[in-house]
Amino acid sequence: MEVITTHVNADFDAMGSMIAAKKLYPEAVLVFPGSQERTLREFFVKSTVYIYDFKRLRDVDLALVKRLILVDTRQFSRIGKFQEIIERPDLEIHIYDHHPDSEDDIKGQVMEIRPVGATVTILTHLIQERRLQVTAEEATVMSLGIFEDTGSFTFNSTTPEDFEAAAYLRRCGADLNVVADMVAQELTAEQVSLLNELILAARTYNIQGVEVCITTVAIDKYVGDFAVLVHKLKDIENLDVIFALAAMDDRIYLVARSRIPEVNVGLVATHFGGGGHSTAASATIREMTLIQAEDRLVEVLRSLINPFPMAEHLMTSPVIHTEAETPIGEAAQIMTRYNINAMPVMEKDAIVGLANRQVLEKAMFHGLEQVPVREFMSRDFFTVKPTATLLEIQTYLVENQQRILPVVEEDKAVGVITRRDLLNFLVTDRSNVPRALYDDPAQSHWSKRKNIIGIVMEQLPREAIRMLKDFGELAERLHFKAYAVGGFVRDLLLRHANLDIDIVVEGDGIEFARAFGEEHGVRVRAHKKFNTAVLIFPNGQRVDIATARFEYYQYPAALPIVEFGSLKMDLYRRDFTINTLAIALNPNSFGYLIDFFGGQRDLKDKVIRVLHNLSFVEDPTRILRAIRFEQRFGFRIGKQAAALVRNAVRMGLIQKLGGRRIFHELQLILMEDDPSPALRRMAEFGVLPVISPKMRFDQKMEELFQRLKELLSWYQLSFLEEPLERWPVYVLGLFYGQRREELEELWERLQLPANQQERLLWTYEKVEELLRGFFQLPDHRPSDIYRALQPLRPEELLYMMARAQKEAITRAISHYFHRYRHVTTEIRGKDLKALGVPPGRIYKTMLEELLDARLNGEVRNRQEEVSFLRSRFPDYFEQSQNGIMGCEPTTPEALDNN
Repeated sequence: MEVITTHVNADFDAMGSMIAAKKLYPEAVLVFPGSQERTLREFFVKSTVYIYDFKRLRDVDLALVKRLILVDTRQFSRIGKFQEIIERPDLEIHIYDHHPDSEDDIKGQVMEIRPVGATVTILTHLIQERRLQVTAEEATVMSLGIFEDTGSFTFNSTTPEDFEAAAYLRRCGADLNVVADMVAQELTAEQVSLLNELILAARTYNIQGVEVCITTVAIDKYVGDFAVLVHKLKDIENLDVIFALAAMDDRIYLVARSRIPEVNVGLVATHFGGGGHSTAASATIREMTLIQAEDRLVEVLRSLINPFPMAEHLMTSPVIHTEAETPIGEAAQIMTRYNINAMPVMEKDAIVGLANRQVLEKAMFHGLEQVPVREFMSRDFFTVKPTATLLEIQTYLVENQQRILPVVEEDKAVGVITRRDLLNFLVTDRSNVPRALYDDPAQSHWSKRKNIIGIVMEQLPREAIRMLKDFGELAERLHFKAYAVGGFVRDLLLRHANLDIDIVVEGDGIEFARAFGEEHGVRVRAHKKFNTAVLIFPNGQRVDIATARFEYYQYPAALPIVEFGSLKMDLYRRDFTINTLAIALNPNSFGYLIDFFGGQRDLKDKVIRVLHNLSFVEDPTRILRAIRFEQRFGFRIGKQAAALVRNAVRMGLIQKLGGRRIFHELQLILMEDDPSPALRRMAEFGVLPVISPKMRFDQKMEELFQRLKELLSWYQLSFLEEPLERWPVYVLGLFYGQRREELEELWERLQLPANQQERLLWTYEKVEELLRGFFQLPDHRPSDIYRALQPLRPEELLYMMARAQKEAITRAISHYFHRYRHVTTEIRGKDLKALGVPPGRIYKTMLEELLDARLNGEVRNRQEEVSFLRSRFPDYFEQSQNGIMGCEPTTPEALDNN
């Protein structure tokens, strides 16, 4: 099958080119890859273009496509669903396009790329060369493409070839009345209103002497022909360069026009996933707010309008560096000698990492002077070429918070750029201050703070929002600043339910908590050592209140020493960047997101990063936490963090942890819905053998855990009214297979309480006894199964079910859960006394045998129970005993109490 297609949001040049290509490929099918512009859709309704038999994309089997003809685009990002087949080796690709090159251009076997005003022009000349016939209807549609993309021959991109193609189509019978109706439509009332808003919002930047107009607008619904409005604004204000951003529905539309060679709007649009010509371009922007898009646009313009200085102009050379095997102490001396704070780490003339003074000094504080610098260097870093633009340099040094940026040419370091180098340049550039076309001092569009109040209102219940506002209002009255922090903020941005709220106060946390408790009738539990408190609400909810603080560690794996500081210092002490986000709660800034360390970026990129290279040295439990978060959220541990995990394991830092801390983190992993991926990751990093040399997570163990997971789901579906803890079930599975002495040594290492150790050992022995002894015997009565399983807890029974190899065993345990476990007798001890049975040990014997009879179906009601006892124990009953009325049922648990 041959298919002719174009770009999404197809315009008249796209459709006209498809019609023209059909002349060259008569057997091909015409298919739009997505939506079309409004004027094009209206043209479909008004005209007879349906005769060209355009197919719907959903009606085309992409697997059958052998030749793909692309017109008016060659960008991979603009062909919609056809992206799925573009890499197929058997697919033949033919391309006809007039757009300039872009980074994601597709290569084809046939490529006709010419710098003309419209793609229709290229195809028209090919039609003329092959002497093909064009009908008047075809000529009209094709003419629309030329008129639209050349602005009726007024754009600077118009070429003589466009005039010639239009003349040819006119001779073929193109109807200029139709062209005029479609190209020069009257504006609707909505469009006039929108144009007025664009004029009022327009601002002009002077960037390196070039006047650039940027205008933004946000409206509730989509308004068509936005490009036409931007073109009219350019003409009305006689602008050389204009960029218009419109937030409509759930996306932002960028339309740009330029009359001067200094500003290539097509190149600018590629930075937003769009494209076009040097004089006219567009893009559709997702996952950005209007303010973010405008800020990003200004950054791109500053870089592209004046690409100098490039990296080679800002860099310092020769490169001061250290070798990967240099001891940390010597590397720190190099930095002191040259008065630098960061430098590349080299190995065989190649940069393998970056070292910074802060990390080296911390390492020496921990007594690691002789450790090679490679162990704590940053492996996750960026480099640039000497021709890198200012925007690239700024992105790596500022947005990615890289202290030093190596400049590399042919794999050789030729220089470095520091933040100071960048700052020295930026403070001398004063030309980028915007001014309004129509000044309104009351308006301010330049705040870079991100307000997430919309997410807060959308995700949180009304009571939680009111509580947060109460915290902020109280902080304001006390002249404090209050922030929601940590996992609560992380999960809010991830749209995960989490009302475990932590509050950090820049002020006195205990004073704040007590004031809140008095005002709202909430209990307060204070901890003066850390200046923290817990608010305990009447409904049982708890909120932790902490004074902003920072921590330091006296030695690896030690507990932290706490001192008080600012919010930023408080957040810096946390484990991962995704947990460093905060939301301001004071009334004048309520809902503003605070992100000092790139947590938003890492949430978006789904990556776990640490804040500094000694993070796992200071607290190795973070290794287990990183693995847990990675698997819970479907993230990945970053390259640098993964290297630091392996380094910490290799240095034996986990062994230095207290056993209770290790077991607590292990418990949290085993409380996850599916702990298998985390345990597999622990095995990959070599963490499991550190906890216990015999601990493995091989295929056999994976199969056991899969079975445990299935049984837990089965239990929860069957016994929702009976709570069950997940982690003890998985603990039994994780420690299975080790000898008694190995288990005792492991549990001593993990500092398990003696009663827990005894119970675990008893469980393993009991399960083995039942599986190898009791369940190997034939013909078990219900009472036998009950007596065998009754001492075991539900968690232990599920473990035994997972271990069982025979279906008969799992069926017997299932029957115990469903049928036998809650069977009771109607006669109790006091009823035996009423029947004349003297009190004594015989009560327990009688009630146990009676329960067995009930389990085995030998008795079904109270009268039958009495008869059973009289026949089984005749010597104990008085012959004249009356019947018993109002007897309370006996439970299995009551047997020992009587």
